[in-house]
Order: sequence, then C-alpha cells, then structure tokens
Amino acid sequence: MPRYTPEQLEKRNASKWTTVQAILAPIQFLIFLAGLTVTYLYSQGVWITDFTWITTFVILKTAMLVLIFVTGGFFELEVFGQFAFAHEFFWEDFGSAIAMIVHISYFILFWMGLDEQMLITTAYLAYLSYLINAAQFVIRLLLEKHNEKKLKASGAA
Repeated sequence: MPRYTPEQLEKRNASKWTTVQAILAPIQFLIFLAGLTVTYLYSQGVWITDFTWITTFVILKTAMLVLIFVTGGFFELEVFGQFAFAHEFFWEDFGSAIAMIVHISYFILFWMGLDEQMLITTAYLAYLSYLINAAQFVIRLLLEKHNEKKLKASGAA
C-alpha cells in the first residue's frame, strides 16, 4: 500500500528534510554500531575497561535519536501537515517514541545508581529498540521504492 499520494511524493522529493534524514540516518547507525561494540567489549572485559564509554555512546545515540525524531517531525509537517504521528508514519513514530523511552530509561537508572550490569542490559535494550525501529523504516522505504518503480513502469508517475 503506497504511503504517499503523488502530491506528497513530490513534496517528499523536494523537501530539504528528506536530505537531512538521509544524512542523519547513517550517522545514527554508525553511532549505534560503535555503541553496541563498546558495550559488548566492556561486558566481555576486552579492550574497553572504562564504563564511561558506554554512557558516552548512549548519550550520543540518544541525542541522534531525538535529532532524527525532531527533523522527521519537520519532514512530516511539510509533507503530511502534521508534526509527528501522521497517519502515514504512525507506527514508525510510535517505534521511535518507544526507542527514546528505553534510551532515556538508561539515564534514569544511571542516576538512581543501579549497578553496571543493569545499565549494560538497559543499553543493550536501547540498542535493540533502535534496531527494531530502524528496521521499520528500512522495510517501509524498500516497499515504497518498489511501489514507485512499479508506478514509473506503468507510466502512472
């Protein structure tokens, strides 16, 4: 099922926010990979011995998640007329909100003084929530590109 009407597709393709999202998404993915790697290495006692690195990468990952959510909101506003949770992006935005809640919970638990193992588990859960959310976007993007290709082939676009 296509997400965009022809008018919305034109707005999407002309939007500066589409470009911003295309730049930020791979940066966020690299931060995710680095944070996951640091967390794993620390938890295995290999190379990384300072727990601060885990928190640093959770901070970076959370900041990128928020930045992408906000710029995505501007994208949705421009294309669909609603800042967030537009019908066409509801589940992706819902997934982003869940990922933000899990990421932020890391800091709540950190400030509560929970032990490192609980924080490591929470960091893994935060990264997992991001991965699921990112998969939502990638799957929808692939489906949209397939639909656009079919439309072009049929001469409708």
